[in-house]
Amino acid sequence: MRAIVLAGGEGKRLRPYTHVLPKPLMPVGGRPILEIIVGQLKAAGFDDLTFAVGYLASIIQTYFHDGSRFGVKIGYSMEEKKLGTAGPLGLIKDRPTDPFLVMNGDILTNIDYAAFMEAHKASGALATLAVFPKAVPISLGVLELDDADNITGYIEKPTLHYPVSTGMYCFNPRIFDFIPENEYLDLPDLVLKLIAAGETVRGFNFDDQWLDIGRPSDYEAAEELFAKVKTD
Repeated sequence: MRAIVLAGGEGKRLRPYTHVLPKPLMPVGGRPILEIIVGQLKAAGFDDLTFAVGYLASIIQTYFHDGSRFGVKIGYSMEEKKLGTAGPLGLIKDRPTDPFLVMNGDILTNIDYAAFMEAHKASGALATLAVFPKAVPISLGVLELDDADNITGYIEKPTLHYPVSTGMYCFNPRIFDFIPENEYLDLPDLVLKLIAAGETVRGFNFDDQWLDIGRPSDYEAAEELFAKVKTD
């Protein structure tokens, strides 16, 4: 199966570390996060990978080469200018002809990638997004007011819950009809474009583990998680 990994971002939120290392090569538990992802994808049956690279691309290419050391095939698509998160897909020359996975190269998760793809294929949707239930604690008391500004309720430090996008997508090849070549486009805007066009976009829910390593708090949590695993 085919997977496209978005690995071209500058990782501004993790500076100064990403001045010298591309974000996908940031170590977690002693290994680059992208190496962990490659191992997970291989185990799930994804053996044909394309890295969409840009910032510090040569370091990623030097580390992974053609992927043979990791038991997979790895090719590269070079982004010469900033194209957002969806725009780089329009640069890929060897485009998938079957449903394929697209994901950010800085995600630590234990999602079942194979089940994700099978659910997408069975749904008939053009796009399926992996959806995670995110808890958002509010550190203040939240008031409920009626139309006359009378306080009708008081909720002390509630926790809100939202279904959030995780940076993992399954697409059918027809998605390329919606992606202009060499133009800036973010994945959220692509999803909105699909919805506006009347296309079916589905969600795949999972609720076990998901960390976006691009955020300092999640990067620290990932390091703590791997440290705990080693000591247990």
